[in-house]
Amino acid sequence: MIISISNKMPKLVYIAHPIAGNVEENVRDILKICKEIHTPDIIPIAPYLIAIQYLKDRLTEERELGIVANIEFFRRKLMDEIWLCGPRISAGMREEIKLGLAHKIPIKCHNTELQTDLDELEEQYNQNRIPK
Repeated sequence: MIISISNKMPKLVYIAHPIAGNVEENVRDILKICKEIHTPDIIPIAPYLIAIQYLKDRLTEERELGIVANIEFFRRKLMDEIWLCGPRISAGMREEIKLGLAHKIPIKCHNTELQTDLDELEEQYNQNRIPK
């Protein structure tokens, strides 16, 4: 197989999905979503999946290291879009939404049922009702 590189740059899509709770199941769901959407035009990224391999979420210091690393991806705008996936917007996803809004990264709902919640969070953010 010969890999050809096109002049068109693929879109880097950050996959925002709940991770806490049933971590194993959530990881499987995230990997399934990544496989489904990965095309020559879309490259999914979920860097937190790497961090949870070597950081223990239940240890405060290690959890904070993971959060700081994740924030850095947003601060440096290492993604073109954020896609909200999964059955609900978790506390972590809420923070990712705020980071996306703060850094003007477009946010889309892969799960269209989350659109109403996203619209509400965007309105609260824009009216300064949730901290930036």
